[in-house]
This record gives sequence, structure tokens and C-alpha cells, in this order.
Amino acid sequence: MKNICFYFQVHVPYVLKRYRFFEIGKDHYYYDDFATEQRIREWSEKSFMPANRILLDLIQSTNKKFKCAFGISGASLECLEQYAPEVIDSFKELAATGAVEFITEPYGHSLSSVCNDSEFEMQVKLQSKKIEELFGKKPTTFRNSELIYSDEIGEKIAKMGYKTILLEGAKHILGWKSPNYVYEHPYVPKVKLLTRNFVMSNHITFEFSNTSWDEYPLTADKFVNWIAQAPDEEQIFNIWLGYESFGIIQKDYTGIFEFLKALPAQAAKRGIGFVTPAEAAKGAPASALTAPYPLSWSGEEKDLSAWMGNQLQEEALNKLYSVTERVHLCKEKALKHDWLHLQATDYFRYMSFKNAWGSPFSSPYEAFTNYMNILADFLQRVDAEYPTSIENEELNALLKTINEQENAIADLVNQVKQLRSRKKAQ
Repeated sequence: MKNICFYFQVHVPYVLKRYRFFEIGKDHYYYDDFATEQRIREWSEKSFMPANRILLDLIQSTNKKFKCAFGISGASLECLEQYAPEVIDSFKELAATGAVEFITEPYGHSLSSVCNDSEFEMQVKLQSKKIEELFGKKPTTFRNSELIYSDEIGEKIAKMGYKTILLEGAKHILGWKSPNYVYEHPYVPKVKLLTRNFVMSNHITFEFSNTSWDEYPLTADKFVNWIAQAPDEEQIFNIWLGYESFGIIQKDYTGIFEFLKALPAQAAKRGIGFVTPAEAAKGAPASALTAPYPLSWSGEEKDLSAWMGNQLQEEALNKLYSVTERVHLCKEKALKHDWLHLQATDYFRYMSFKNAWGSPFSSPYEAFTNYMNILADFLQRVDAEYPTSIENEELNALLKTINEQENAIADLVNQVKQLRSRKKAQ
């Protein structure tokens, strides 16, 4: 039986304010609250809330045969909790149906998977905890920021306990293979790999309202029929897109919501079902899939050049991640909060000369200057806590000692709880 695996990415970072050089050392608040709230409210009212209502109705009207998955970055969850808590409530309603899977990723929607292993692991744990607290279930599927993936990153993810990973179905790793199969990691075979069908996904995100497109208009009947006509051996169609495709990129008046509403009925006519990524990964893998170099879902190249493709981006990233060990030792909540959010991939994409989609700045240089001013102030705050005169080796040793102490304390707390439980039972 053929199945559609829908996955929707929700990522709305904080908007950085215009931060001038003379503010360094004086102003430690880096965000434009008005612009952040304005964007959150707009996306919530035009996209998230109407789409969530439709999904809930589809799940209920099909007796939970319609299924989908969400990845919501930690930054987005914080923004939604602050400015649009009704969206969090609507996601909780979806979670309660049991037909929606919530996927984990780095909390800050960061590039930590290619910049710092300890930070990467910490953010994944933090995100998993946040998802479990809000939606009541621990994630088992992993999706990296911007679908960044390589064999090495896959191994790191496997060591964290994840057995299903989502990645881009890029031509340079698939070759003649189809994205419509389950694959496995080349040397960690217990890890299943699902690849995005970017052609069909992009039909919805970018071509739905394009009147010059050869296949315009895109109807639910036509879309599902393409799946039905695919070879019988191809059983899983991974349609993954940014959730803002509904209502923001493709406006309400284009008929995008009607398209979404009609999909389950058209699929049912052709005997096509819906599965979550965790369910899709239960199928037997067709073969191993290798990705020796990092790839992503960005642009035609499907590489990391949107965030790490020029000297401006490299300079910003190197300076940011140079203080990772120091930040890990810090206890100040405001500094920790800024650390997580300053890692968002968006800020580095704004510095790109070829793919600065969504940038509020007039040029990559302006984006770079603004970010580096903020980073200069942030680095001063970190240096005040742990001066640069302390070597990284000393910091790593100190961090290891602190972690060991925290683990020992946690073990003792658990022992005390067990002893108290036994005493009550006697």
C-alpha cells in the first residue's frame, strides 16, 4: 500500500534589532520585540491556526487515518508561548489525537551539528525535553536544522538513541535511486533514513499558484494521481515543507487550504494512506544510503553554502562557537537564552550573497555588521564570567568535573526518593 508521509517544519526565530557599535557594552538586549510579535501574530493568524484547525478536522473525520508530523524549533516554541499561546494549545489538541508525531531537532535551529558536537548533543536533549513537556511524548525521530545531514552526523544522532532520521532526497546522494523508499545508514544499519521528495514537496510550496507552471493549477486530484501512477514498488512519498507554505507563501486566496482539505478524500479513492515518519521507517530498507559530505534542503546545490559559503559567515560562526565551553559553564539564564537564540541559521543566511531569503537587511554586509555588533557585546558578557585568559583545556576539565558532580547529585536525589518510597510502603 502506498502512503504519504507529511512533515511540516515550524521555525520562526526572534527578530534581531538594529544594534549599533556604540551600544556594545551598554545594551544587552538584542531583540526587536515588536517585529517578532508582529511576525508571530501574522503567521499564527494566517497560517498556523487555520491549518491546525483543518488538520484536526481531517484527523477526526477520517477516524485518525490522516496522519502527519511536525518539527517545531525551540525558538518557535518560546515565541509562540510568549506571543500566541493559542497556537501551542492547538498543537496540544493535535498531539492528543495520537495521529501526529512531533520530531526533535537542535533547540536553537542551529548549525551545531557541524560546528560543535557537545553543543549539538545538548541542544537535542533540550529540544526533546521541551517536546515531551508540551506534547506528552518523547520524540524518536530526528530532523536536523535545514535537513543538514551526512554519514558522520547520522552516527552522532544514532549515539543519542534516534533510529529514524529525515534528510533531503538530493540527487547527488540518491543518484538513480528514488526518494520513495526507506534506506539505512551505511555503517549503522539500525538507523533508518527517510528522504524528502523535494520535487513533489516544492510543487506545493513554490509552484501551487504559479500560473506559468506547466502543471498549473495544482489540484488534490492531480497531486494524488501522480502518486498513484508511480511504480508499485515505491511505497512511501515523503512530502515535507515549511508550515508557512499554507497561508504565508501560498496565500489563502490561492486555494491552498482547500487543496489541503481535499487530499485525504482523493487519497482514499486510490487506496493511498498516510503515515508518520516513525511508522514509515518500520518498512524494510531498500539499501544503504551514503552521504560523505553534509547536505541540506537549501537551493539547487543542497549544501551548506547558504550559511557557511562566504568569509562573513565563517567569521561570525568561528567567533560564536569559539566560546562554547565558556558558555556551557555559565549559569546566568539571560546569557544562556541569548546563546541558544543567536545560533539560529537565519542570521547566517542573511549574510549570504546568493540565498538571503527573508532578510530584513539591505545587504549581507549590513546583516553581518549588525550581528557582529551583537556578538561583540555577547562575547564581553561571556568573558566577564570566564575570561579568555583561561585555556580551553582548563575549561573542559572544569566542565567535566561540574557535569560529574551534577550527575552524582542527581543519583543521590533518586536514591533518596527510592528510600522514601520504600519507607512509605512499609
